[in-house]
Order: sequence, then structure tokens, then C-alpha cells
Amino acid sequence: MPKILITLIVIFVVIGGIFLLQNGPAQSGAQNDSRSTNISVKDKIQYISIEAKGGYSPRVTNAKSGIPTKLIVKTDNTFDCSSALVIRSVGFQSMLPQTGETEIDLGTHGAGETVQGICSMGMYSFQIHFI
Repeated sequence: MPKILITLIVIFVVIGGIFLLQNGPAQSGAQNDSRSTNISVKDKIQYISIEAKGGYSPRVTNAKSGIPTKLIVKTDNTFDCSSALVIRSVGFQSMLPQTGETEIDLGTHGAGETVQGICSMGMYSFQIHFI
């Protein structure tokens, strides 16, 4: 009996370690850069680009408030759960194509509002903060 308990504990520790390595503390550098280089404005519409593969990148984006905003989610041979995207605040829930771009109308948000996207399993997420 004690051997089974020890084996189960070791298995849970290994699985937990793998999960933390994949989704651990916010990574530094471009993925969480508050200067948000993944934003462009064209014809008075703000476009935010996010990549979906093994999670979402960047994980945090600071966008301008008070301007119509569209999210462009790019996939490239994406076969993991990040291809099943849910954005509850705008009523979006869909499987993304394995490769391609999906445009999602986020509407116009005020300062201090946040839009969160999450995979259907709850493993991966991203946030767009409107400032």
C-alpha cells in the first residue's frame, strides 16, 4: 500500500511540474511587453494580432480604449487546445482553423476594461487591457 501511495505522489508531482513549466509565471520579454507591438490602426480601426499555438502570444496586450477593435488570431499548424478559443465578453466560442487567420470583432471598450480569451480547457489564456 505505501508503494502505491508514493508512486501516485510522484506521478502527481511530475504532472504538476510539466504543467508549471508550460504555463508557469509570466514570461519576460516580448510576450508580456506592455508596449504592445502587436497592435496596428488602419481606417480608424485598431487591430490586435495574437498567435495561437501551444498557448497565446502575447499573453498580455495593452490597447487603446475608445476605438473600434478587431482581434486577429493567427494559427500555424495548431493542433492543441489553444485552437478552441472562447471570449465570453463578446460571445465568441469557436474552433480556429489549423492554419490561417480569424478576425473577431471586439467592439469598442472603455478605459480600464479587459477582454480575456481562454482555450476551451482553461489551460491557456490571454488578456487585452484597454487604457
